[in-house]
Amino acid sequence: MADTARARRLAKRIAQIVASGLEYEVKDPRLAMVTITDARVTPDLRDATVYYTVFGDESDYASTAAALSSATGVLRSRVGAQTGVRFTPTLTFVADTVPDDARRMDELVARAKEADAEVARLASGAEHAGEADPYRAAPEDTADDDEETAGDEPSTGEDADLRHRPQSG
Repeated sequence: MADTARARRLAKRIAQIVASGLEYEVKDPRLAMVTITDARVTPDLRDATVYYTVFGDESDYASTAAALSSATGVLRSRVGAQTGVRFTPTLTFVADTVPDDARRMDELVARAKEADAEVARLASGAEHAGEADPYRAAPEDTADDDEETAGDEPSTGEDADLRHRPQSG
């Protein structure tokens, strides 16, 4: 087993080799708008997954996938010649969905900002449903009543304990 640092270095090198191979060696017009975004190599260095994006619509993705599958042998030979590893990893091409997901997230954030602006606009002219001061102020003469009732209740002794005990029976 190889260490993960070596696998990362090899994956980066494979991405560079495949990108330059698509640009200079493979003469397929279907691969004109392809960008290699990332590559991942398994820890045993036997399989490499190369991620790509295509500038265009769904039909361009389909034609690019077909072109990449037909150019896999040429690109793998180029990777084997330029990396110098004992076993040339097999190449698998996967369409990268990160740019589409990022675009979709940007649209969702823009919609949320519009909704927040609408709520703020509606709230700017709104009034409270209840009173202006929802908290009740305590009457000032209740302080005298508290002092009088404080002496009436027993605070210690058996009577206080009986009030807090559960009754049985």
